[in-house]
Amino acid sequence: MKTTLDINDSLLANAKAMAAQQRTSLTRLIEEGLQLRLRSSQTSTNARKQKIPVFKGRGGLIAGLDPCSNKAMLDAADNDT
Repeated sequence: MKTTLDINDSLLANAKAMAAQQRTSLTRLIEEGLQLRLRSSQTSTNARKQKIPVFKGRGGLIAGLDPCSNKAMLDAADNDT
């Protein structure tokens, strides 16, 4: 498919020079760049969809422990029993 793009002059000049250096066409260079960008976008989207592991254990607080008291929670954490 043919399309028209507005590309910054210096970017286009650099792209043409790279295409010539790599002995490829400007079209191929642009296609490769788009493929890399799209692949990168899909990878980051997949990374965002990963679920955070959640502990689904049983139990809970020790009987009589006040969860609203920082001191009680710290004391319980220091207890080895």
